[in-house]
Amino acid sequence: MKILSLTLAALAATPALAHSGAHLHPHDGASWLVIAAALGVVALAARTALVRARAGAGK
Repeated sequence: MKILSLTLAALAATPALAHSGAHLHPHDGASWLVIAAALGVVALAARTALVRARAGAGK
């Protein structure tokens, strides 16, 4: 779990290394990427909730 956390942290920090300063922004107006990422997070959260609900119903 530690390795996964470190890997995700490194990937999240990579865009910040492209520029000096503390700003992150899409270069080509790719706001669709933010929307796609948010929808992915929502889908994973919904799937996790569904799996937990089904596991709890079986007890």
